[in-house]
Parts: sequence; structure tokens; C-alpha cells
Amino acid sequence: MILMRFEYTHHVEEKIAERRLNKTVIEEVLLNPDKTTNAKFGRKITQRTIGNKVLRIIYEEKQDAYIIITAYYTEVTRYGGKS
Repeated sequence: MILMRFEYTHHVEEKIAERRLNKTVIEEVLLNPDKTTNAKFGRKITQRTIGNKVLRIIYEEKQDAYIIITAYYTEVTRYGGKS
């Protein structure tokens, strides 16, 4: 089993500070999402409902790392909750 690393782009580092996100929560959602879908440019979008919000993470999955592009909370009504 390969232990995946978490790599954060400069963009997401700025957004984490701006949006007061928690890296531990981001990593937990990547490892245990409610839902994951394919996105443009070979990227993936994963999400999990946390309280009354949905945390969405856009990332690229490499052989040994998750490259986290951005992350943000949104309303459950916008992207749905668990499925």
C-alpha cells in the first residue's frame, strides 16, 4: 500500500488562510469523502458534508501524492450532501 502525500499549491495555501480552512479536515475529506467526481484537466472534485456546509476540494491524484488545487465551503443546496 502506497502512503499518499498531500501537496498544497501556492493558490490553495492562500485560500486556506483567506477562508480559514483546516488542513487536517481537508486531508480527512480526501481520504474519506462523501462523493468524488471527475473534473476538467484530469482533476477530481471530492466533497463531504460537514455540519450545514459542504467542503469541496479540487485536486490531482498522482502516483504517490494528492496535489490540492483549491478548497472551499459551499451550501448543501448548491452541490448536494451525501450520495
